[in-house]
Amino acid sequence: HKDVQVTRPGGVSLRQRYVPIQRAGLCIPGGAAAYPSTVLMTAVPAQAAGVAELAVVAPPTQFGAYNSDLLATCHELGIREVYRVGGAQGVAALAYGVKGVPPVDKIVGPGSIWVQTAKKQVFGQVGIDSEAGPTEVCIVADRSATPAWIAADLISQAEHDELAQSILVTHVKGLVTRVQDQVKRQLAV
Repeated sequence: HKDVQVTRPGGVSLRQRYVPIQRAGLCIPGGAAAYPSTVLMTAVPAQAAGVAELAVVAPPTQFGAYNSDLLATCHELGIREVYRVGGAQGVAALAYGVKGVPPVDKIVGPGSIWVQTAKKQVFGQVGIDSEAGPTEVCIVADRSATPAWIAADLISQAEHDELAQSILVTHVKGLVTRVQDQVKRQLAV
């Protein structure tokens, strides 16, 4: 983006400026699986926008702040602040600052209903990306649908939150059974 200036009749000038924030907090889940991809999806846009400092919060688990893939991703992106605190506590630490964790200007990243509720509560003190809830997906399938692909989509949504809803709607006889078989097969791997 570039700054834009418009001069109106009478000499009035309007200007829109793009100024990056100084500091952003990245919430990285880590209770059920490791998500180095979430580090990429939150850090790269912030870096492209010119955010000077990035702070990661992740739960102190084998899938969170103790995960070598997650930490390697942070290292490769130049992120030097990784705090072993997750959930609503991590959001609060980023928003208000605590000993050893300076506050941020904006908090981004996915999380459980607890993380999303915490982000909603601190909005105003800091900026947030959105008020997202548990992931939900509804797949409408006809005869052209591939059961293995449908199963993969259903599984990928389930990893986000225990409250996530995945729904398959179809009129094709036998498709639901074939998808169920594929879900079992893919989960067994």
